[in-house]
Amino acid sequence: MADNKGLRINEQIRVREIRLIDSEGNQKGIVPTLEALRMAKEQELDLVEVAPTAKPPVCKILDFGKYRFEQEKKLRDSKRNQKLLKLKEIRMQPKIGSGDLDTKAKHVQEFLDEGNKVKVTIRFRGRELAHTELGYGVLQEVLKRLTSAYVIEKPAAMEGRFMSMTISAKVKN
Repeated sequence: MADNKGLRINEQIRVREIRLIDSEGNQKGIVPTLEALRMAKEQELDLVEVAPTAKPPVCKILDFGKYRFEQEKKLRDSKRNQKLLKLKEIRMQPKIGSGDLDTKAKHVQEFLDEGNKVKVTIRFRGRELAHTELGYGVLQEVLKRLTSAYVIEKPAAMEGRFMSMTISAKVKN
């Protein structure tokens, strides 16, 4: 039975010939599978299929337990180094003063500078729903006041009583 990662080891390898890499990492060329298994057993190591789609498949002689531990350790480290993106939300109304709009735009800018996504939401109350173009104008004004580069991930759209758009910081190359 194959390991949960899909790797085949030792007797699970069912092809006649393989390309062999020894325990020091040296290429041994194309070798019959039975001979490669014998070489691995002599060194008290395992024969592991590392590239099953290659013609012929590539196998390596190594300590499988140690190999699996190293792979899990790499996975843990990569998860630890991942930066989690947060979605921050800024809410406002269509009748917002210029000073308040400056403050909200400044908050959006700070969130983008931290690397977060920002959802800018306009809440319509009562008769304001008849004038959704005012909300669209406010969202465009927020975009004008941003100083750094950004990407609109979701353009302005109505969702019930709310109009919102999602923006994120442009990735620096």
